[in-house]
Amino acid sequence: MLQPKKTKYRKQQKGRMKGNAKCGYTLDFGSFGIKSLETSFITSRQIEAARIAVTRYMKREGQTWMRIFPDKPITKKPAEVRMGKGKGGIEYYVARVTPGRIIIEVDGVRMNEAKEALRLAAQKLPVITKFVVRRDYVEEKIKI
Repeated sequence: MLQPKKTKYRKQQKGRMKGNAKCGYTLDFGSFGIKSLETSFITSRQIEAARIAVTRYMKREGQTWMRIFPDKPITKKPAEVRMGKGKGGIEYYVARVTPGRIIIEVDGVRMNEAKEALRLAAQKLPVITKFVVRRDYVEEKIKI
C-alpha cells in the first residue's frame, strides 16, 4: 500500500474539501486518462486496486502514471472504547480528490485498449470519472 515515508505530524484533522481541483487537472504525461467528477477521499487500497486493474488489462504494455498519492492519515478508535483518552491510532491513508483532478494517465496503447483499461480502473474507485484524451492525440493507421 502507498503511504508517506515521513510526515511532519503523525495525525491530521479532518478538514473540508470544497471547490474544483487547483492542480493536476490536465494530462501531463500520457495521451489518455480518467478525470474525477466528484469530491472524495480515495484510500491507498483503492488506488492500488485501480493500478493493478490497468496493468493487468494492458498486459504490462504501454505506461501508466498514478497522479494522486495518499498522504492524509485517517485515524480510528477501536470498537467499544469509552469517550475521551485522546485521538485514535492511524488506520489508513487517503488521497483527497476534487472535481477535475486527473487520477490515472496511460500512454503507449491504442485508444480502445486504454478506454477499457481505464473503465476497469474506474470501477475500483469511489468517484464518478470521465475518460479524457489529449487534445493533440491522433490515432495512427496500421498498414496490413
